Amino acid sequence: MISTKVVKVSPFSLDDEVIRQAARVLMEGGLVVIPTETVYGIAANALDQKALERLYQIKNRPKDKPFSLLIGHKHKVHELCRDIPVAAYKLMQRFWPGPLTIIMNSSKKGTVGLRMPDHPVALALITQAAVPLVCPSANISDHPAPADFSQAIKEMDGLVELAIDAGPAKIGRESSIVDLSVQPPAIVRVGAIGEDDLKRVLNSKNVLFVCTGNSCRSVMAQAYLNKLLQKQQRTDVHALSAGLMALAGTGASEEAREVMAKEGIDVSLHRSQRVTRELLDRSDIILAMEDIHEEQILRMAPETKNRLFLLKEFAKMKDGNLNISDPIGGSFEFYHNTFLIIKEAVERIMKIL
Repeated sequence: MISTKVVKVSPFSLDDEVIRQAARVLMEGGLVVIPTETVYGIAANALDQKALERLYQIKNRPKDKPFSLLIGHKHKVHELCRDIPVAAYKLMQRFWPGPLTIIMNSSKKGTVGLRMPDHPVALALITQAAVPLVCPSANISDHPAPADFSQAIKEMDGLVELAIDAGPAKIGRESSIVDLSVQPPAIVRVGAIGEDDLKRVLNSKNVLFVCTGNSCRSVMAQAYLNKLLQKQQRTDVHALSAGLMALAGTGASEEAREVMAKEGIDVSLHRSQRVTRELLDRSDIILAMEDIHEEQILRMAPETKNRLFLLKEFAKMKDGNLNISDPIGGSFEFYHNTFLIIKEAVERIMKIL
């Protein structure tokens, strides 16, 4: 038995000294009970083998059942994992920070579970500690996970060096777990996030149209695909658009608005956005207007190769040219003819979605 120090904090007004103290305990090989939005957990330095041995003993947990890691930023996934599937980015975009643990292939060997908690104390400690942290629930295995501090300290008093009391957990239920290291993805545990919500994201598809300025070609393609999806009452596919040189927040070109209006589609509320790595990561299908766009995307994200196509590949070609020329500055007729190519390609894409 050791003497457990208990400190009380407000999650709305963090005490920096408490966070620094907890980080020191972890760096010295100690264990700390901390709050998360799900349940209270026991944090330990994932690089300290002795700390991990203690944690396994306290939890009475089999050694073949590894602990998941807590991370403070989504970009850490690239350091810790390899062969990251599109589904991971969609789950992260929808549920992180939050009560979801995602299992993926580790950048070293085997697999690793990751979670980005939605609690200021946990996030501050992850940053301050500057080492990877494991944080299983603060209970003996097979005992109920503690939703408030009193439950946690009842089992952990005398077993950890420090315990931080931040009041009741916001959710009070363990995280859900999805394993993306297998195909198809497996829902390992249904916790704070329901099975239907998880399946809805896992079964969804993001289709991203890319042009230069995100003011005409990609806008028309996105709008027309949305029209077809609405007609078929499809909610599992999401149409997106962006430009490689777009000025964020600008509207669709006047000619694009006119062409789409004749199709019964209003794009007056469209606002442009620039292509980002995050957008590419979570897109199942990426459709570029020209080969120069395709080349730029591959430089940004080489792993998109098998998800990246020229939109015109799906249209009936007569001249062998796979580029859809930029109509910006052209006549209404030029815009309309450009849309007809896009329309034909999108209709064919719709059949395979």
